[in-house]
Amino acid sequence: MPLALLALAAGGFGIGLTEFVIAGLLPEVSTSLGVSEATAGGLVSGYALAVAVGGILMTVALFRVDRKRALLALMIFFIAGNLLSALSPDYTTMLAGRIIAALTHGAFFGIGSVVAASLVAPQKQSGAIALMFAGLTIANVLGVPLGTLLGQAAGWRSTFWAITLIGILALIGIAILVPRGVAAPQRNGGSILREFTIFRSGQVWASMLVTVLGYGGMFGAFTYIAFTLTEVSGFASSSVPWLLVLFGGGLFIGNILGGRAADKHVSLTLVVALSALTAVLVIFALTAQSKVATIVALVLMGALGFATVPALQTRIMRHASAAPTLGSGANIAAFNLGNAFGAWVGGMTITAGLGYTSPLWAGAAITLAGLAILLVADLAPGGELRRRGTAEVTPAAEPALATR
Repeated sequence: MPLALLALAAGGFGIGLTEFVIAGLLPEVSTSLGVSEATAGGLVSGYALAVAVGGILMTVALFRVDRKRALLALMIFFIAGNLLSALSPDYTTMLAGRIIAALTHGAFFGIGSVVAASLVAPQKQSGAIALMFAGLTIANVLGVPLGTLLGQAAGWRSTFWAITLIGILALIGIAILVPRGVAAPQRNGGSILREFTIFRSGQVWASMLVTVLGYGGMFGAFTYIAFTLTEVSGFASSSVPWLLVLFGGGLFIGNILGGRAADKHVSLTLVVALSALTAVLVIFALTAQSKVATIVALVLMGALGFATVPALQTRIMRHASAAPTLGSGANIAAFNLGNAFGAWVGGMTITAGLGYTSPLWAGAAITLAGLAILLVADLAPGGELRRRGTAEVTPAAEPALATR
């Protein structure tokens, strides 16, 4: 295993911690900055929207920059954003820090996916991408609970100081371990407008739509999981953080196993994972009154939801082979649009008075829609099932494609 993958995972850990830990610190932040809880919630939604925008804009801005230098630049912005958050005297400054950090999110994972894939043999690329995303899953398993505890014990600013330090360590790791010239960007033979021609492909759009729906269904159910656990399953509020650790453990396991499976067959991995996730969400909704069943379903929901991530990234990078970095960054934006869409639909079901299991039903329906689109896309011209037995272009082929 190339050590550079560990440096990328460290960056993913810091970014994942930045994204998710704020949810556990909102009461402290709102009190400290003198804003309402609803206003403080803008630190969550504002981050997600900035990720969706930055995933494409920052990737385009770094179009001709050496991949290693691009990753270093993104980490510097990430450090600056979290440093601003740690020092922020008011809500507006805090939100600005969150947005600066979020703008690096999509481009880091997008460029990082291409770099990770280029560091290993073609048959191991999904596993390499999964290892990079392992930093994100570890952030959910350990980082968020520990970051919340740190913020509650030493003040919420201490958590952002810790994240800033993690960013500095990741910056040093990338500088030392990622080789120069890896996954070289297009130079004389390409243009930014030519990069955007990948969006003429129906398969690229299908890949992003599957990401929005397939991942958004799981995240929509997860957004309101605390209400399900306490109001339906009967767990005490104090148990919720530890139950979320189990969910995070499922994320980690699913990410690794999903990466290995995708190395063998991307489409089959997605079909199995999305089908099983739909079934688990339905069973969860039907058995949420049972604590034992809830624990099992919670772990499986996390595992199956994140098992799709390496395969989803690999799929779009293959179909966007002329510009896999832009395609990868766009798919990161799709993940965050899925997060927002799933949470919105889940919230609508609760507002409609359908109860605290309704986000699970909504998540199952959304995921099923993603599965249906995947199957249609796989059978369409250029789809995975139509390409069986033919050579596939891998993400690592970007430099060669740049000269076409």
